[in-house]
Parts: sequence; C-alpha cells; structure tokens
Amino acid sequence: MSKGRFITFEGTEGCGKSTQVKLLAERLKALGHKVRVLREPGGTPIGEEIRHTLKHSQQNHAMTAEAELLLMNASRAQLVREIIRPALAAGEIVLSDRFYDSTTAYQGYGRELDLEQVKSVIDFAVGSTRPHLTLFLHVPAEVSEERLRSRQSTLPFVRDRIEEADRKFFERVAAGFAAIAANEPERIKFVNGAQPAENVCVRIWELVENILPKFGRW
Repeated sequence: MSKGRFITFEGTEGCGKSTQVKLLAERLKALGHKVRVLREPGGTPIGEEIRHTLKHSQQNHAMTAEAELLLMNASRAQLVREIIRPALAAGEIVLSDRFYDSTTAYQGYGRELDLEQVKSVIDFAVGSTRPHLTLFLHVPAEVSEERLRSRQSTLPFVRDRIEEADRKFFERVAAGFAAIAANEPERIKFVNGAQPAENVCVRIWELVENILPKFGRW
C-alpha cells in the first residue's frame, strides 16, 4: 500500500477548483507535508501536448467524442505511471485538479458516450490507482456561467474547445457529477462551491483533515 494520499478536485466550469487546490497545497506544505499539484489533462510533457490538442489547438474542431475520450485517458495513463504512483510511493500528498470523474461526467454524460465503455477506458488508463478522497465543488449553473464569463473577460483570451459546448452539454455534465457523487459517497464529498472562497477552504480542510491521521507524523 502506498504511503501517500491522493486527493482530487472535481466540478463544472467556474466551481473554484484551481483556487482551492492552491490554498490546500499551501496549508499542507506549511504543516510539513511534501505536496504534488497536478492538473488534467496534462501534468507531464506528453500530457501537456495532449492538453493543447484537446483544448487549445486550432486543428481540433472536427474532434469526435470518441477521440476526445481516448486522448484524455492517454494523458491520464502517462500521468499515473510517470508522476502519481511514484509520488504516492514516496509518501507525498498528490492534489489533482480533475481526474477520471471528469471523464465520466464530460465524455460519458456530457458527450453521451456509453458509460460502460467510458468506464472500461478509464480502468485501463488508471489500473488500481484511485483517489483516497474526491472533493466535488458544486455551484448552480448560473454561478458557473457567470464565473466563466468573468474569467474570459478578465484573462488574456485562450481558446478552450471544451468551454465552447452549449448549455445543454453542461447541464448533462452537472447531472453526471451529481450521479457520480451519489454513487460513491464514501470517496466523494460534496462541497458548496458557491460560498465565499474562505468558507469553501474551511469545509475542504475539515474533510481533508479526516484522512491525515492515517499517515505521516499524525
């Protein structure tokens, strides 16, 4: 059994994942933990190339849902073997901004691919590597849309193919996340992401603290 802990952050666009990953990493490091912060797709040189193809390339307009699914998991397979497993074996805390639940929600529910086939591809990509804890940051659709508009208006524009999907797609994604969380309540913990960031941070720490006594100096 690995000595580290693997914590993933999930949710729809604009739920505040990236902010909360950063805050949690800072707190854990202050307590003396060695922390590895990752994002999906990406996290390795190969994965970052795939991320560009999936999200930002001007040549990806004709990409099919099936190709999207396989590319996501190609990036993931590399990340698991190159980074995640060695980090966990070394006793690190690995924080990932998205992992396979996003594939189930976006490519399974959102793109309406067969859920059993999606699961088979995920299982092949990750093997036995599973999160110890998943934090599902939930925000209402209107909050997600407003945060996305704000982000797009305040940051330098970078095309994101996923964000170009229509509202019905994101409604399916949100329903998918809700279904996933309901099916695995022991691993996936609901967090109200519509609260102020400091309140979300407090709730996340309450959940993370519960797994800290199982390793390290606690």
